[in-house]
Amino acid sequence: MSTAATSFPERNAAEVADLVLAPETAAPEVRARRARQRRQMYVGQVASYSLGGAVLLLYAYDGAISMAVPSLFWLGGLLIIGTFTVLSEAGFGDRFEDHYLTVYQISAHMALQLVFLLAVPTIGVAFLAVLFLIFAFGTLRMTSSQAMLTWGLATCGLTVVFLGSDLPIGLPVASRLQRTASMLCFVLVIGQCAFLGLFGATLRKILYQRSIELKAAYRRIEELAELDELTGSYNRRCIMRLLDAEIEKSRQASTPCGIALIDLDWFKRINDAYGHPIGDEVLRTFAITIFANIRPTDSFGRYGGEEFLLLLPDTSGDVALRMLERLRGIVADLDWGAFSPGMRVTISAGVVTLRDLDTADTFLARADGALYSAKAQGRNCIATS
Repeated sequence: MSTAATSFPERNAAEVADLVLAPETAAPEVRARRARQRRQMYVGQVASYSLGGAVLLLYAYDGAISMAVPSLFWLGGLLIIGTFTVLSEAGFGDRFEDHYLTVYQISAHMALQLVFLLAVPTIGVAFLAVLFLIFAFGTLRMTSSQAMLTWGLATCGLTVVFLGSDLPIGLPVASRLQRTASMLCFVLVIGQCAFLGLFGATLRKILYQRSIELKAAYRRIEELAELDELTGSYNRRCIMRLLDAEIEKSRQASTPCGIALIDLDWFKRINDAYGHPIGDEVLRTFAITIFANIRPTDSFGRYGGEEFLLLLPDTSGDVALRMLERLRGIVADLDWGAFSPGMRVTISAGVVTLRDLDTADTFLARADGALYSAKAQGRNCIATS
């Protein structure tokens, strides 16, 4: 009386969840987890056969069956388990999508139950009960096609037992010891069904938790895909997408829309004089400063190199100019000497508002022209067009 039961349900369920969510390419650590889980399953099967053999010993002691039956049953189970253990340790199962070889395991265990059902029909009900348990554990890993196949094999086997023979299949309860053994048969089956329920519930709980973690990870990946790694601002692809959306929104709502193309003055000189690590810190500090001084509705992204694009929805030209002039003063007044004595960082910006015939390209081209004008005026200033 054996099942495909595994031990340590919470840990095992966690490993099943890892494997369900793991990539199909079985990395060494994945294969190691699979092998460890299979070993635990085989240990559980040995325990099941040992308990089943102990119950059969009670029947044998009472004289209901031969004393050879418990030993043969236990050895038959160990032979099946040993065969699949050898295949597992050799990595044979890892060649297949179903690395447990579920159909083969269920078929082997089912065949053993049917053989002893035919050989010892007087306690046949006990073996029949275990068939349900074998299939119950198999459903944790079987596909629909595997379930139909094993169901067909079970049907053929049961047809032979019930229609191909007239053996009296029963469960002896003539003596107190026989009744005790029969009770233990069902107690063991019910106990392992309870184990199965615990395993399934734990697996569902862990899979649910992992799905939450995956969703959070996917959200983080999406955020990272939109952010510039160095400054934390939107990257060019994202800020351009937001620009298109703001243009469309502005036209639909008939509201003004402004943009500012911002450039850090003489940034190449900063990199050359102080080194790229200091230059990176300057870019990060500048981005943090802008974030801290713009509205929640504004969008700020790295347009390229030391150029940044600031989207100012529902903002007229005069308001946009004042906002950029304020940002220019804030950046200029920062204590850049904290990075290196004597360092000074300023910005120039070109500010424009949306016109009726503007596309994203012409809108940006006008902002670029205004930025060029600001640089021509000596930098550290704001220009418009």
